[in-house]
Amino acid sequence: MTPTPFHIVLIEPEIPPNTGNVARLCGATGSVLHLVGKLGFSLDDRHLRRAGLDYWPVIDLHRWESLAELQQAFPAGRFWYTSKKAERSYTEAVFRPGDLLVFGKETAGLPEELLAAHPEQTIRIPIFSAAVRSLNLSTATGIVLYEALRQTGRLSPGG
Repeated sequence: MTPTPFHIVLIEPEIPPNTGNVARLCGATGSVLHLVGKLGFSLDDRHLRRAGLDYWPVIDLHRWESLAELQQAFPAGRFWYTSKKAERSYTEAVFRPGDLLVFGKETAGLPEELLAAHPEQTIRIPIFSAAVRSLNLSTATGIVLYEALRQTGRLSPGG
């Protein structure tokens, strides 16, 4: 039996190689990739395709006009919103298979109103240097996704 996949949600990603790297991560982990809103590139972009290599055929990719549209498609879905402004670390979240892990655009993150409306579902990755504003989108996605996979036993032998 195939485990329920996690869902990676990128809101208005701007940098093609980041999205390509996240797509490859989704292919490697059996996660579903959702791209939401206005993209900062075309899905035909050569940098996007190059970062995803020849894995695009195995990536379960969905496009949404808005986050509201995605939320309507998953009315019982648990959405985890990532932000450097969150109080709670991603390691404190209790993930379940099928959760939707939401990441904002590279230059602005997620909207303040969205974070304020969901404080219990908002998580951060600690950064220990004041000189570093944020992590790369694909790096942050990998960190949170692999913690979710670990918590749900998917990293255990036979998991």
